[in-house]
Amino acid sequence: MQSTQRATQCPTLQTMVFTAALLTASLATAQTQQEKRFNCGPKPTVSVVNEYGPIAVHPGTGNQVVVRYVLHSDKVEVDTNQGGDQSGDRITVESHLLQGASGDSAQVDYEVLVPAGAVVFIHSNSGTLSAEHLTGDVSVEGAATPVDLRGMSEGHIRVRTLSGNILLADIRQVHVVANTIGGDITMRNVDGPLVEVSSNNGKIHYDGDFGGMGSYKLNSHSGDIDASIPATASFDVTATSVKGQVDNDFPLQPKSHSITIPEKGHSFVGVAGRAASSVFLHTFSGKIRLKQR
Repeated sequence: MQSTQRATQCPTLQTMVFTAALLTASLATAQTQQEKRFNCGPKPTVSVVNEYGPIAVHPGTGNQVVVRYVLHSDKVEVDTNQGGDQSGDRITVESHLLQGASGDSAQVDYEVLVPAGAVVFIHSNSGTLSAEHLTGDVSVEGAATPVDLRGMSEGHIRVRTLSGNILLADIRQVHVVANTIGGDITMRNVDGPLVEVSSNNGKIHYDGDFGGMGSYKLNSHSGDIDASIPATASFDVTATSVKGQVDNDFPLQPKSHSITIPEKGHSFVGVAGRAASSVFLHTFSGKIRLKQR
């Protein structure tokens, strides 16, 4: 009786192992890794458009653009082109969806290495969009796409999302414009001649010193605005919440002339240090908090 049971159980176990092996092989072959290299000048223009999947951009070595990508199925392919003048300084990369592609089957994961001074544009509807340690202009567009930009210096940064959260960290002397409808915007150690960010429904958090003798404009419709700054910061500030409340625990000096008449509980104006930068905090119904750290 026992031998009969073993005979019936063993084929079942073998079938399960074989099926698992087939599944593993299927998953392994479903993803295809590829790499393409382009020789260029020190400041090429690089554009990467992806419908589904993340894009990460890092500085490479020498005058070369390296595009590494993973195709998640045979329902999508990658088109590349190198144009421009004789140096081939315009490089475009685009995910091309084939018939029947959707969602996971159309995903492509990109890692792109560029000269640090490259002008970069990246777009995706899903998957994190990230870049770090670049000195050229960077433009980022996404839908429900998180954005993570770090270690930038010089140049311009432009970010636009529908509901994706935006993180900007260690951005120095950069012209920054960032807009989102439903996402949060977090800035850590960000300064420049112009830093202008807005969110319709999301929160805005700034942790820095409002340095660089710049103009800082933080706007939200219904989201809160938090700013945490050191005692050594130098700026003048105008903060207004039309329907919400304002809260300030930073030691400000009165401003001698202001176009805004402070309304208790809804707005405040003042000066810190020698007023090297100008700061405007505005929300319609959110709360504004200015605090010293």
